[in-house]
Amino acid sequence: MRKIVGLRVIVRGQENTERPHLVVSNHISYFDIVTLGSLVAGDFVAKADIANWPIFGIMAKAGRSVFIDRKRSATSDARDQIQERLDAGDTLIMFPESTSGDGNRMKPFKSALFTVAERQVADRQGHKRNIAVQPVSIAYTRLNGLPIGVGWRPYVAWYGDMDMMPHLWTIWKLGILTVEVTFHAPVTLADFPNRKALAAHCDQVVRNGMAGLLAGRAA
Repeated sequence: MRKIVGLRVIVRGQENTERPHLVVSNHISYFDIVTLGSLVAGDFVAKADIANWPIFGIMAKAGRSVFIDRKRSATSDARDQIQERLDAGDTLIMFPESTSGDGNRMKPFKSALFTVAERQVADRQGHKRNIAVQPVSIAYTRLNGLPIGVGWRPYVAWYGDMDMMPHLWTIWKLGILTVEVTFHAPVTLADFPNRKALAAHCDQVVRNGMAGLLAGRAA
């Protein structure tokens, strides 16, 4: 799919090798799903309506995504699905902004989604451990090799009430899109006083990483 839609991916850092673990990333476009899905052997935690998206909904289902219905009555079912995946050793990928942005700036991470990090998992010896959380930054930086400026990034991003297929067709016609990804150092809930502090740390790390990628000064 990366080749079909014309994505060139540049990766910095290393994915955590522990299994299972949690990957948390900023969210700009449906291209994030293609990009991270090609780099991380994991299952996405996604909004329920994504299951009905054209093309990407089929991909999400094929990739065994956990679909979260925001209705309170469905919360326990989603929680059970997540625990089953973790117990099976699966890695989970989440976008804690809960929506996509314009490619220039992030929205705050929602700490409620980091409830997953409160769960413990068993290692190969059967000992319980805190699940590792790895922050990841994504930025779309070049089109056909030329830098994408502030004014053009919202055209590459997919957010608000944009229609997906016209947007996809437009971007596909423009040419090769470069997306840069930085894997940051993993942390656990044990490193912080509470879930909110963990979420705030991941937010800041990802935010700084995205800013660095856009400014061309990624570490």
